[in-house]
Amino acid sequence: MNIAVVGTGYVGLVTGTCLSETGNHVICVDINADKIQKMQSGIVPIYEPHLDALFERNIKQGRLTFTTNLAEAIERAKIIFLALPTPPGEDGSADLSYILGVAKDLGRLIKDYKVIVDKSTVPVGTAEKVKQTILSSLPFGEGQGEALFDVVSNPEFLREGFAVDDFMKPDRVVIGTSSERARKIMEELYKPYVRQGNPIIFMDERSAELTKYAANAFLATKITFMNEIANLCEKLGADVDAIRIGIGSDDRIGKRFLFPGIGYGGSCFPKDVQALAKSASEVNYNFKILDAVMDINNKQKTIIIPKIKNYFKNNLKGKKIALWGLAFKPDTDDIREAPALYIIDELLKEGATITAYDPEAMNNVRNLIGDKIVYALDEYDALRDADALLIATEWSVFRTPDFDMMTSLLKNNVIFDGRNLYGIQQMKELGFYYCSIGR
Repeated sequence: MNIAVVGTGYVGLVTGTCLSETGNHVICVDINADKIQKMQSGIVPIYEPHLDALFERNIKQGRLTFTTNLAEAIERAKIIFLALPTPPGEDGSADLSYILGVAKDLGRLIKDYKVIVDKSTVPVGTAEKVKQTILSSLPFGEGQGEALFDVVSNPEFLREGFAVDDFMKPDRVVIGTSSERARKIMEELYKPYVRQGNPIIFMDERSAELTKYAANAFLATKITFMNEIANLCEKLGADVDAIRIGIGSDDRIGKRFLFPGIGYGGSCFPKDVQALAKSASEVNYNFKILDAVMDINNKQKTIIIPKIKNYFKNNLKGKKIALWGLAFKPDTDDIREAPALYIIDELLKEGATITAYDPEAMNNVRNLIGDKIVYALDEYDALRDADALLIATEWSVFRTPDFDMMTSLLKNNVIFDGRNLYGIQQMKELGFYYCSIGR
């Protein structure tokens, strides 16, 4: 099929690249001319494992192209994906101005039947708003335009760090449409991705929109519940790792998203939980669980700070802290709502200095906060003469370090571990003061 993807952010670029991998001809369109020029030159603007290989192959074979011209992108397209940002407004609601702006442009441009797909995470009722915006922008009467397009909700379920696998081998594909014509086209598009039998689930547009929010809100709640258990463990003298294994073996609960730490971040969970809570309030429903999740997670991001202050007798002035990890999770350079950023702010307020290392996210942090911290060449360089090490992201490279080298570089054998990477007994035997979460 001929496909247009409007927006080349994280979701749009992964979607366009992976759709081209199964033989579709995909044009990705973006208003950022510099970004488009770089992609035309074969430069991937984000870090995502395995994306570069697919990106390069499909550009070389002519199935993946880029443009700033929306009219050019949609001219031959049967399907138009809208993968545009929906940032939270001041009141927590999702900002639909980018999506509705493109919808208005599409109303002026489309001349033959198109399936217009909301791929962005959007509030319930957005598909209807997109449809009405297009209809109101058509150069002829709305009655004639009804048969010219269908609007479909097709939420993404991509995990950063695993996005290519998630798209190519999805657990499920959710499609919201009331049109039989659009249903057949979308089913044909996704068949190559579900050959192992995973379902394509059809439902109405509103249910599809809410499915995405419900999924992310539930996972955020699961993480937050485990963080609360970890905090309680510290009060009661229990071990959260043992509890995690004990409850995770119950298949009604499952093993995933039970690892405690310093809170969730990223582009999805914070924004989506906030937007779902706002949607609930707009229909006078008090979604109390979500309010608690947001409040607890905000506090969890800096819960390790009192532990550090306590060790240094409430005086961090002049203390050098080595920080491992800046991205909100491993295998991404995404720093949106990353706990490390909140920790940095708190440590700097206390007068500490910070030398940080992250395999992928340092440029993004430097662009955001400049030289407020020092950026190390590697994980060991960050440790030189540091009073303590703080771990904020569980990159694989941090899991089995050279502890002898760490001892020789650190001023004090002190580790504050926000991701529970090491065993307590192991650290004791190695002679480290080791403080983790819930153990």
